[in-house]
Parts: sequence; C-alpha cells; structure tokens
Amino acid sequence: MSDEAQKADVDAFEDGENLSEDDINLDLILDVPVTIAMEIGRTDISIRNLLKLNQGSVIELDRMAGEAMDVMVNGTLIAHGEVVVVNEKFGIRLTDVISPTERIAKLQ
Repeated sequence: MSDEAQKADVDAFEDGENLSEDDINLDLILDVPVTIAMEIGRTDISIRNLLKLNQGSVIELDRMAGEAMDVMVNGTLIAHGEVVVVNEKFGIRLTDVISPTERIAKLQ
C-alpha cells in the first residue's frame, strides 16, 4: 500500500457525461454541516474609522432599504430573500433561488 495520494481522474466527471442517476448517491453528503449566512450589505472602511466605532455608531452599507438579502452557503451565493419574524426570532423568506447549474458555474 502506497503512502502517496493518487490523483483522481476528474475529467470523467466534468460534464457528468459518464454519470447516470444511479451513480449519484447524495446520501453520502446529506449530513455534512455547512455554514449558512445572510448578508444585508457590505462597505469598505478605513482602519482609522473602524477604531472610532462605538456603541450607537451607524455604518452605511451598499444596499438600499427593502432590497433583498444574499443567502450564502460556505461563502457561495445560493439565494436572495427578505427578513421575516417567526415566533419572535428573525428568519428569511427566500424570494429567488439560484439554479444548481448557475451555482456550479460560479464555483469554476
């Protein structure tokens, strides 16, 4: 048995041409944890201004009020949504889900 890792032949999987639905078993990854985050906006700020922030400071973001939030899974955009309140907790209602084809294309 060799201690060296062998390179996988990924060419056969690039377009899925050699895979049938029987070959794809998602059960293997269904319990893998991922990080989901909702992003309401971004901004650039200098370290000088960052150090001046204190309680009550307001940071202007690059989004307009009422604009959809980004739903990110492990840093990849998968959907857009709006904030809702469910049982006194914040939630998000998905308004637009990125197709799996587009998600895969963004990874490449």
